[in-house]
Amino acid sequence: MKMNVLLLAALLALSGCSFAGSSGKSVPTASPDGQEPKFDIKLGKYDPPVDLYTVGSVNPNLIFKKGESLEHNVHTIWAENRLGIRIRYLWTISGTSETYANKLRLELAKGNMPDVVTTRDADIIQELIDSGQFMEVGSLFERYASDTWKKAVAEDSSVWNAFMRNGSKYAIPIMDYEYNSDPLLWIRQDWLDKLHMTAPRTLEELEKVMDAFVNRDPDGNGAKDTYGLSVAFRNGPNTWMGDSSWIFGAFGTVPEQWNRMSDGTLQYGSVQPGAEQAVSLMKHWVQQGYLSGDSAWLDEEGAANLFVSGKAGIIAGPYWMRGWPLSSLTDADPEARIRAVAIPSGPDGTVMRRGTLPVNGAILINKKMKHPEIFFTYQNYLFDYYATSTGEFANGLAEGYDWALVDGKPTINPSALPLGGIRVASYTLTFDGARIPSEVVKEIPVDIAPVLLAQKEASRKEQFTGPPTKTMKSSGELLKKLEQKSFQKMIFADSGIGEFNEFVEKWQVYGGLAETSEINAWDRSRK
Repeated sequence: MKMNVLLLAALLALSGCSFAGSSGKSVPTASPDGQEPKFDIKLGKYDPPVDLYTVGSVNPNLIFKKGESLEHNVHTIWAENRLGIRIRYLWTISGTSETYANKLRLELAKGNMPDVVTTRDADIIQELIDSGQFMEVGSLFERYASDTWKKAVAEDSSVWNAFMRNGSKYAIPIMDYEYNSDPLLWIRQDWLDKLHMTAPRTLEELEKVMDAFVNRDPDGNGAKDTYGLSVAFRNGPNTWMGDSSWIFGAFGTVPEQWNRMSDGTLQYGSVQPGAEQAVSLMKHWVQQGYLSGDSAWLDEEGAANLFVSGKAGIIAGPYWMRGWPLSSLTDADPEARIRAVAIPSGPDGTVMRRGTLPVNGAILINKKMKHPEIFFTYQNYLFDYYATSTGEFANGLAEGYDWALVDGKPTINPSALPLGGIRVASYTLTFDGARIPSEVVKEIPVDIAPVLLAQKEASRKEQFTGPPTKTMKSSGELLKKLEQKSFQKMIFADSGIGEFNEFVEKWQVYGGLAETSEINAWDRSRK
């Protein structure tokens, strides 16, 4: 542990970490003068103001007005003025989610945690829970959470499962919208029109479209320099943008997750017979030039960039991709037309795709926090008004940031907003403000909703929602690496498809069979 902490310290010294407030071993109290927090019901706020300590990650996508930062911005000012809650950051760190997770590990080893920690990293959430430094939150949630927040969580009670220990809850799920990362196909309609083709409904039709996108010069530049489909395979086939889970789904399985089988058991999707068929098909597509060989190393944004740069005609991803990042294509090329179409069916008519649970991270509350109700006051307000788009948040979180008045009417048109619009929800402690899963229907554009929701039965959610099993903790990383390297070699390199059976055998021996047994034991215990 000592060596790990020293290594993390060296890495973080290079990553731009800033400290605000205390850097010692104890977190300051909510009221610096030692008084008990006093919530004035008439004012609807704490008077005098109280402090809520947290930590934060400044990722590359965060945008601030000049003079603002994660520590001081329109939202932190609002929280103090409206609720009497001063959001204080012990530290913030610039970089990726991995950088933030490593910083959390370093401070966790020191026992230097703030009042509240929020993160989307599934692994670090488990480490934080198992550290013993955070409260049981089930009773707090029942006591302090508003009805709106409780109803949102109750829409899918499985969101608690990963945060349970011996029947108790140690983290509060950060709720997300339903179908928020369930893929559909985004296709260049202008290319289809030019080539006198229609959107594909089956894999067979998809191959014909991809062949035309590769061989019939859809961009009209006289060069054979386009691909049919862009996928992100660096992080595996089951991912939020540049997804390829639907290709496996056409053969009856969803990879990288535990699926409910016809016999009622839970089985791992990547080792099923349908996965071998999907891997074989994708290899064929690489050989035909329909997929770029570089897809093996492309992450989600890399796959999107291939599409946005006009070098690929199809990409799979969520309903909101048209706003970002695909709008970059139409901004650069006004003649480009992008259309959302349904996931194509497999040889026997099967359609499956990854389905996403309505949870995107967790909230953990330090055992040393004397007044956890302060955090609930903050989050309750966001659920009661922002999640429901009522009251002062009917149009957005902050006028002049994520919405504006034009001719007396509210608008979210980027042309009317500074920097094209500033996502204030990213400044909130839970990254998105507050979301009610079923409210997604208000977010999906009217032309996309029928496409996405017509195939809602095709969405297959992860069925193992519990905490990591014994074998997952000891062998999970090894199994992930085995799968990723095996699939990359079979699809993008010289390994033959015949090696799929060898991969399955290794997976079973290295811990897959033990995981299967443990996960089904967990599943039976819940019935």
